Amino acid sequence: MTKQHAADQAVDLPVSLSARSYLSETPQTAEEITEGFTLPSPVSPEAAPGAIPLTPDEILSLPARHNPTLQRVVQAVNADVDLHAIWRCQNVTAVDRLGMSDHGPVHMHIVANSALRLLRLLVKRGIVPSAVAQHQLTDEDAEVIVVLAALLHDSGMSIQRAEHEQFSLIVALPKLMELLQDIYAPATRRVVVSEVLHAIIAHRAGGQPLTLEAGVVRVADALDMAKGRSRIPFAAGHVDIHSVSAAAIDAVQIGPGEQKPVRIGIKMNNAAGLFQLDALLKEKLQGSGLESAIEIVADIEGETDKRLFETFRL
Repeated sequence: MTKQHAADQAVDLPVSLSARSYLSETPQTAEEITEGFTLPSPVSPEAAPGAIPLTPDEILSLPARHNPTLQRVVQAVNADVDLHAIWRCQNVTAVDRLGMSDHGPVHMHIVANSALRLLRLLVKRGIVPSAVAQHQLTDEDAEVIVVLAALLHDSGMSIQRAEHEQFSLIVALPKLMELLQDIYAPATRRVVVSEVLHAIIAHRAGGQPLTLEAGVVRVADALDMAKGRSRIPFAAGHVDIHSVSAAAIDAVQIGPGEQKPVRIGIKMNNAAGLFQLDALLKEKLQGSGLESAIEIVADIEGETDKRLFETFRL
């Protein structure tokens, strides 16, 4: 693939079901393991909904050893008590008040890792980040953009769920200026902040990502779909297609593709997981600019579907 934005390629939505188990046949390489793409455990079902301390106890872990700028950003994030309070407020809105799945630091951590993994795979196959092509920044700066956008994309939920993407711009702008104050010179900082804000607003339904980085964050947000996402709603008694379909997803793996730069493997225990793919991931992938760069293979393991709940009553 030549060095150009993936949107320039023919649009294709490669969502398919395979009889073979792509995930089990494609283990992580030594390079992938040493890169440190480890994700936090989902919030325990025994934990009180939204019970996140007001002081930082969730340490962001990202494979940043080859990117000194990203290392500084991660250090700033982990030391920012106010940012962790924002994440707590997001979760109170989502979990305590609306009965939704976790939208706190665990979700931020997962999306940031997924976005960084996606971007690196795309760059490795010759696709140039928009910040590099149009602002003469570096690949390392593009990594900072996707990570910060991932960490702040739901910050507006600290105010309100409806139109939270727009509220996120209000919350994120001053926070970005704080985090990057001592990391970038003023002009470069302004470019990075603008690119992050664009990625945040473009992750909404019907959003129109104009950059590779924004498309990456949009898709990464939808990849936080494994069964841990259903634990809090289930524990609170919320049984609907969202929680049931999330419980049907055992694992999500992001790796290099054969014909395309990225392959996303999804292991399911029940056909209900198709809702996560068709109604959620498909929506985020379409219009992301990454349609021709990502292939998705989903497998149902076992000969019978796992029973996900006993009885459903209206």
